[in-house]
Amino acid sequence: MIYVLIEREIAEDLESTYEEAARRLLANAYHTTGFVDGHTYNELDNSRRRFTLSKWRSVFHWQQWYNSDERREQMRQLAPLLAHEERITFLERT
Repeated sequence: MIYVLIEREIAEDLESTYEEAARRLLANAYHTTGFVDGHTYNELDNSRRRFTLSKWRSVFHWQQWYNSDERREQMRQLAPLLAHEERITFLERT
């Protein structure tokens, strides 16, 4: 099992638009082979900074989702709402 931490900062005044697009993206990931679980968080002192922590069976399964046409299409809609490109970190339990 691996964990994938995605950090995003929403562009100013686009939080509500981002919320809808991000929910669709995570909902679609739930139906992807290898997806185990996922949760979203926001930074306490900065409501525009968001984190998604998802659990996957393997890096292979994550990469299949990451490179899928479905995720690419959804990121085309989400990316313009971000202040910066998303940052992805892979984690494993020790």
